[in-house]
Amino acid sequence: MRIDHIAYRVKDRHQTVKFFQEALNYKIADEFEVNFDDGSSAKCFALEPPEKIQCMPYSHVAFGVWDLHTAPEVFVSDGTPNSIVGKWVAERGDVGGIHHIAYQVESVEDTMKEWLEKGYAEFTTEEPLTCPGLTQCFTKPSELTGVIYEFIERDKNSQGFCRENVRHLMESTKVS
Repeated sequence: MRIDHIAYRVKDRHQTVKFFQEALNYKIADEFEVNFDDGSSAKCFALEPPEKIQCMPYSHVAFGVWDLHTAPEVFVSDGTPNSIVGKWVAERGDVGGIHHIAYQVESVEDTMKEWLEKGYAEFTTEEPLTCPGLTQCFTKPSELTGVIYEFIERDKNSQGFCRENVRHLMESTKVS
């Protein structure tokens, strides 16, 4: 298991990205907007670390084919005042912070089943979300750590983020 990415929800994504670029040498890999049914939106940057290499799927890691550990990707979003992201940031004094940590796993479905059986977490959806080459799910905030965990399964050609899954994942963690 390895950390795939860390997602931040912030007041000003441009300032946050500037920090990651200047202080840690991250590079912008993608930029996009997520639009919600209520007319609100979130704008997002996907950043890759300076030592970014083609990542092998988790199964290759498990069998020792690939054991190099690189820094995780970083996902940064901000949102309109009434958006899911905007409200989350406002609830934290307009500072925001780490929203979740994503771990790359061999099987999202198996990991969900194991965590449910062991009582480690509840999930925001009953089934994983899928896009071509990508399967994901979110836990509700952990009662032990307060952290939301994402499990992500990528095929060997999958990189970056699936915009439709990002929207669904953001909606699944909406706080009323």
